[in-house]
Amino acid sequence: MCSSKKQLAVVLSKLKCFNLPSVKSEQYSTDPEIAAEVIWSAYLQGEIENKLIADLGCGTGILGIGCLLLNAKKVFFVDKEENAINILKENLVNSGIENRFRILNKDISEFNKKVYLVIQNPPFGVKQKHADRVFLEKAFSVADVIYSFHKIESKRFIEAISKDSGFRIMNFFEFDFPLKQTMKFHKKKIQRIKVGCWKFVKSLEL
Repeated sequence: MCSSKKQLAVVLSKLKCFNLPSVKSEQYSTDPEIAAEVIWSAYLQGEIENKLIADLGCGTGILGIGCLLLNAKKVFFVDKEENAINILKENLVNSGIENRFRILNKDISEFNKKVYLVIQNPPFGVKQKHADRVFLEKAFSVADVIYSFHKIESKRFIEAISKDSGFRIMNFFEFDFPLKQTMKFHKKKIQRIKVGCWKFVKSLEL
């Protein structure tokens, strides 16, 4: 159990990242400081401890592991990329976490377990058009509370799809998201892009 946002960020910074990131799947690691800020905020709202949580498109697991470190009841890690799942398993072992998770090496479309919270950093839809829509629609179908990362320019689309799906935007974080030089076409060691994390809550006026 981490006792502060700073401690959480430090623990998350020690996790392994992608070693062979997929361009098609837009596999970019979530920055530990950014992950800690969002997860700690959710924790303070009573949305982590003793809750069922899904990390959709979990990659190497930084978001879901962060939730487990703050006493989530159980986390479902869902990702179709086997390489990412292998690193996730290492990270779970190295974090000393046992039992309170389930790893599902499959497409998110196959996940239908009802959970309290979904936390996700999906593909932004740059390489795979509408990939972000697929993740949001799945999250809306399985959870009442969602934290989801997207490019800032997707703001109008996100507002529309959340309203159509019966969800309200309750909070918004804006970050200069660091993309490290992990792909061959990257020209800078670190490139920063504007990314937001939206918090959605299921509307009761349905």
